[in-house]
Amino acid sequence: MKRILLCFIEFLLVLIGICLTLAGAWLSYLGGTPYYLVTGIIYIIAGILIYKQKNWGLYLTYVVVVYTIIWALYERGTAFWPMLARIMVPLGIAIVCSLIFPKKTPQVKKVAYSLGGLSTVFFVAMLVGLFIPHEAKYGTNDHFKAHPVSEQPENWVAYGKTAAGNRFSSFTQINRDNVKDLQIAWTYHSGDSGPGIDQNTPLQIDNLVYTCSRNNHIAALDVDSGQPVWTFDPEASSPMWQRCRSVSYYKVPEVTSSPLANSCQERIIATTIDARLIALDTKTGKLCDDFGDHGTVNLKDSMGPIKPGFYFQTSSPLVARDVIVIGGWVVDNQETNEPSGVIRAFNANTGELEWAWDLGNPSITKYPPEGETYTLETPNMWTHAAYDDELGLIYLPLGNTTPDYYGANRPAFSDEYNDTLVALDVTTGRERWKFQTVHHDIWDYDLPSQPALVNVPDDEGNIVPALIQTTKRGQIFLLNRATGEPVAQVEEKAVPSKSNIPGEYVSPTQPYSVGMPTIGAQRLTEDSMWGMTMFDQLACRIQFKQATYEGDFTPIDFNPTIEQPGNLGGFNWGSVSVDPLNNMAYVNDIRIPSMFWLVERDDYSTVTQKYKSDGTGHGPSPQRGTPYGLVTMMWMSALGVPCSEPPFGTITAIDLTSREVAWQVPAGTAEQLGPFGLKSHLPMPIGVPTYAGTMTTAGGLVFFAGSQDYYIRAYNSATGEEVWKYPLPIGSSATPMTYISPTTGQQYVVISVGGAAHSDQVGDYVIAFSLPKAADK
Repeated sequence: MKRILLCFIEFLLVLIGICLTLAGAWLSYLGGTPYYLVTGIIYIIAGILIYKQKNWGLYLTYVVVVYTIIWALYERGTAFWPMLARIMVPLGIAIVCSLIFPKKTPQVKKVAYSLGGLSTVFFVAMLVGLFIPHEAKYGTNDHFKAHPVSEQPENWVAYGKTAAGNRFSSFTQINRDNVKDLQIAWTYHSGDSGPGIDQNTPLQIDNLVYTCSRNNHIAALDVDSGQPVWTFDPEASSPMWQRCRSVSYYKVPEVTSSPLANSCQERIIATTIDARLIALDTKTGKLCDDFGDHGTVNLKDSMGPIKPGFYFQTSSPLVARDVIVIGGWVVDNQETNEPSGVIRAFNANTGELEWAWDLGNPSITKYPPEGETYTLETPNMWTHAAYDDELGLIYLPLGNTTPDYYGANRPAFSDEYNDTLVALDVTTGRERWKFQTVHHDIWDYDLPSQPALVNVPDDEGNIVPALIQTTKRGQIFLLNRATGEPVAQVEEKAVPSKSNIPGEYVSPTQPYSVGMPTIGAQRLTEDSMWGMTMFDQLACRIQFKQATYEGDFTPIDFNPTIEQPGNLGGFNWGSVSVDPLNNMAYVNDIRIPSMFWLVERDDYSTVTQKYKSDGTGHGPSPQRGTPYGLVTMMWMSALGVPCSEPPFGTITAIDLTSREVAWQVPAGTAEQLGPFGLKSHLPMPIGVPTYAGTMTTAGGLVFFAGSQDYYIRAYNSATGEEVWKYPLPIGSSATPMTYISPTTGQQYVVISVGGAAHSDQVGDYVIAFSLPKAADK
């Protein structure tokens, strides 16, 4: 039996050696490391010698271990995850060979067991290390100010709690000392578990919580029991991108007379995935008859022909004074002349159009001329806007003109507004200032998140009104919200400026927010390639050397091109939460590069047979109206794991006074992830891509649930240490919120649980957590 095992190991070693030699030779030819070539040759020789039962066959397996350790230290130092990918296979091979190789002399036995024992200790230590957080920087409680105790109810009236988008609660009932005692208080099922992603952050107004589901089913729930008081189904549908990130709230001023004196004085304002704006009575859930057409406004009016699913709203409308400000999501990369990104403001009392901002035709201030439409192919705002009532300014994070990856035939106005934060006057809808974060975007780097309004010290120590704008690039811009001027320094830096695409051009410089930390946007190198084993790491290295990559803003090519950060981010739509007393901001990021390239029109049909498209700009996309189709995807190894090093997502605290990272920890574990899409069920704190956003409280806590491993967590807001986690029935792609019941005085933390991003497990849960009541203790 031992002889059979020895023959099998010899065969396997030679096979591994041949594969490493051939692939390693190819990598060396491409200009990569010779490590794999040398290792492959050593393994071939070792396999032959082991077959002949020569002692040096065993010894060579340990030569590979030592060689690998030296090489790993040379390339990436003592960092854990890079070492893991490089060393585990050589260690395993050496340990197995030590166990089964014939030990004909005491000297060989001593060497085999000594080296085998050391290797086993090293192997086990690496396995233990899988379950310890790495690449983590923790903060301290030093000088961290405690908020005054607050038990007074305060409503959560908007997606970001208020229109300022800070996601901060002044409640201290749930705090670092007792958060460990949180338990489920109630659970609500919306009944909507169809296609799409549940990304809803509920609102809370007095005694009711208001939720929306992926297909816009709206419910008013009792704050203490979660029992539905009313439900409303707008019977909305879309062939793609079904989601509702929140609803909005409006209270009719007392001086405003209404023909319906006892109804609709307080309104839930919502949009639908088939482009309608609706107003519901907060108490009954009935449509407000005096709003629009018996409670509904058709948002497709004056937009021209719209194909099913090409235009609708995924993010909640902004309520600012007495207007409702509406943007819209426009499908990515399908064709030119897609629907307009016009921004419109509707009267919150009547539903009438108050003003329109059409950046392609500023002369249109309300409706377009008879027989015309709003300007097609303008950058759209698919995420949430913010609002400063004192300044009377609305802040619009604009996206990119679609198709995103080919800009040679874009209209001239698009380059002026793509990826631009624009401030509009709330009364007139006219532009007051703008700030662009990417010039001539051909990377899908649209602004993804609601700005967070903060008051921070400038370089002279003066407190200025500012806002934080996160980007898919991992850049964080800190701007004066009155003027649009940078509070933290911004520099134009040279970037790759030559495109190989006929007719395409590239901006020679791009804006970098050098005065603020950049998160998760490190430049890729061959030695930073990763894989769960040396084999898929080798494959990733070959892909890297074959791909087009020149660092930030590498122009798209006909050859597979690496985009880092990828088109998911960096940061995505979750935005920022802020602790105003301690001047801290909390962000979560995604760290998976994208691979993308253009395809000649005649070859596009062949590409669609090889790669899967989701119809929303990911995978193959036709880009009709341009000469080229497109392929874009997350860059993964053959095992289905990222080719870049962990962590793949983090939670980061930024000190807004020093403008430095205060702490940063990997977000979540690999329990629900693994090679070939199989779940590992191992709680390895590898840091996974993060979706949705954080919520911060005066109790010294940061809550987060969008880490794909089916937990909601609370972190110490001063240090980043995890102080509580609770297993959810499935994953969540939503931002938590919190409130205190006006009736019982109980504080609740609420999260929508409808499925993690990229997961096929979906649900319809809204779950509330609270501390045990006195009677339950």
